[in-house]
Amino acid sequence: MSLSIGQTAPDFTSKDQDGNPVTLSDYRGKKVVLYFYPKDSTPGCTAQACNLRDNHEALTEAGYVILGISPDSEKRHQNFINKNELPFTLISDEDKSVHELYGTWQLKKFMGREYMGTVRTTFIIDENGVIENIIEKVKTKEHTAQIL
Repeated sequence: MSLSIGQTAPDFTSKDQDGNPVTLSDYRGKKVVLYFYPKDSTPGCTAQACNLRDNHEALTEAGYVILGISPDSEKRHQNFINKNELPFTLISDEDKSVHELYGTWQLKKFMGREYMGTVRTTFIIDENGVIENIIEKVKTKEHTAQIL
């Protein structure tokens, strides 16, 4: 499925790092940064999460709620948050159902090998649940600047 700007963001419910359900539509009235990333504690994903952490205040002041999502387990998310002192929610999508809704689970190529994996993508969702922007070429160390 390919989403585009102006479409309503697909609603979902999945578990956060503490096992609590997170439902996207519960965030109506707020701007949401929903970022899909491949794996906790890898160099690129850590750089991206730390960039968002270091600029969390600016993002919050601009009215954004940050939700990170990957196929990692709740426990891995907890470790990643604790290790990097992340001030935002990470969502576990082990069955990749949310990835499928957003079209971020795709065939990837690395060193001549093909495999299914997460395509690093960020969706900016407005207060009405409509996709305002899609960042496909995420710069992990400058991600906040791309959002703002």
